[in-house]
Amino acid sequence: MDNSPTSLFESYEQDFQTIVGSIKQKVEVDAVAQTGEQRKATLRFVEMALDEADEMVSQMEVEIQGMPQSIKSKYQSRVKAAKSDLQKWKKQAKDLHLASTRNELFAGRTNASASDDPYADDPARSQRARLLQGNQTLADSTRRLEDSQRIALETEGIGADILTTLRQQRGQIENARDQVSSL
Repeated sequence: MDNSPTSLFESYEQDFQTIVGSIKQKVEVDAVAQTGEQRKATLRFVEMALDEADEMVSQMEVEIQGMPQSIKSKYQSRVKAAKSDLQKWKKQAKDLHLASTRNELFAGRTNASASDDPYADDPARSQRARLLQGNQTLADSTRRLEDSQRIALETEGIGADILTTLRQQRGQIENARDQVSSL
């Protein structure tokens, strides 16, 4: 495990970029092509991903606190860029959500119901589509849970390394104190 002061920051930044890439795909491609319930599900996913990205930025800010002053400004500018990127995607997601709500209001529920489910005339296909969407949501949730677990294990490993270092330093201090006392 890399114990440099920037390694955890780099990991969080990479996670942030992955999440932003997912958001970009959902906002620019999926949500634009979708309507009705599919678009709402995509926008809910985007909202959760934005929250996760916000958490990554917060973690990056925490990591900056422990960095040497000589490299801190470089990393602060990277966090500032990440925040700016995150705000841009939050605005786009909000705009899409407002457009979706507006379209739903103007379309009326009778037209919206027909366009929400392309398999409305076939209950088996409709159920299959809902099951596939549920499976996708479950897979996404599982991935996020595994990512969270990975981060927790990394944090635990770092904590164990710190405790080992502190024990060694304590031993060195005790030996030095004993040698000074014997003089």
